[in-house]
Amino acid sequence: MPDKPFSQACENNKRPILSRLQNIFADCSRVLEIGAGTGQHAAFLAPHLPHLNWQPSDVADNIAGIEAWCEQSSGLNLLPPAILDVRHDSLPAGPFDAVFTANTLHIMHWPWVERTFQLLAGLVAPCELCVYGPFNYHGKFTSPSNARFNDWLQARDPHSAIRDFEAVDRLAELAGFVIQQDHEMPANNRLLHWRKAR
Repeated sequence: MPDKPFSQACENNKRPILSRLQNIFADCSRVLEIGAGTGQHAAFLAPHLPHLNWQPSDVADNIAGIEAWCEQSSGLNLLPPAILDVRHDSLPAGPFDAVFTANTLHIMHWPWVERTFQLLAGLVAPCELCVYGPFNYHGKFTSPSNARFNDWLQARDPHSAIRDFEAVDRLAELAGFVIQQDHEMPANNRLLHWRKAR
């Protein structure tokens, strides 16, 4: 098994995220994590949300690292990671009544973001959707640090960028989700909560 990948940002934000998901996912039973990345969120959140079956997913290149974290997690409700490339794949076998993704939309190219919400449109209501990360509002950055982060993103990949909340909310609405809350989080991030009702 390879060394576990590590993200300091995941370590910093995992507890604030948990504090929100404990309430939002209180009545859910099976969550799909899209873009599990290093696997740190899955390994931490699953044992703290024992009523959920937690399904991490990501592109094939990241699966080994996620497995390394999952193997050392105490969460018996943490499922083996599934391969999911939103450009080509269908969602893993559900059903899912919750979806979580963190720090993904600004990494994906915009057509991939659109494709992600097209996939989510197939989920059966009721379903909760939580997206964590930085967002712009009315085309403006919420902080100088987010503007600098966006410059760094685009220097690395010109198709990556902090996304406008309004554009993402339109995609969510087209997929059948209605915004419930926009939570302010540390380090100029947000946790957006949408719901697909019956």
